[in-house]
Amino acid sequence: MPAEDAFEDFYQSTRHRTVTVLYALGGDLHEAQDAAQEAYARAWQRWDRIGGYDDPEAWVRTVGHRLLMNRWRKIRNGFAAYRRHGPADPTAAPSEDGVALVTALRRLPADQRTAIVLHHLLDLPVADVARQTGAPANTVKARLARGRRALAELLGTTLPEEVSNA
Repeated sequence: MPAEDAFEDFYQSTRHRTVTVLYALGGDLHEAQDAAQEAYARAWQRWDRIGGYDDPEAWVRTVGHRLLMNRWRKIRNGFAAYRRHGPADPTAAPSEDGVALVTALRRLPADQRTAIVLHHLLDLPVADVARQTGAPANTVKARLARGRRALAELLGTTLPEEVSNA
């Protein structure tokens, strides 16, 4: 039987029991489901070895339980840190301009948005944007030009002359 089929059979026959056990151990169904999902993903990555165990379900349960315990430790440590340090300083509400910019960026095509953010917010040169996106430099320049024009229109502004000619 191919490894995918063997794992699928294993998963189908054990998933309900595993989630039930993790739910009983942790007391939170959503956390149990998340931990089980992660444990099965890890089992799949090592299925050539784990599939040969006498009880692969025990391995998944153990990993799932450890994941649950790690999550509880993080929560407990977070509460302890909160008690020691108190609440975080309040953060200022986002500015209207910032909200408008993010809203406009969301309306751009993904390739233009990526080019704009990398170039203008991270101050990366066009060559670095090209390298990170896997696009030729001229394509990045075109995306930047189209994106800036679209942003200006969405924000109801005009581009400075040196930017509109770039």
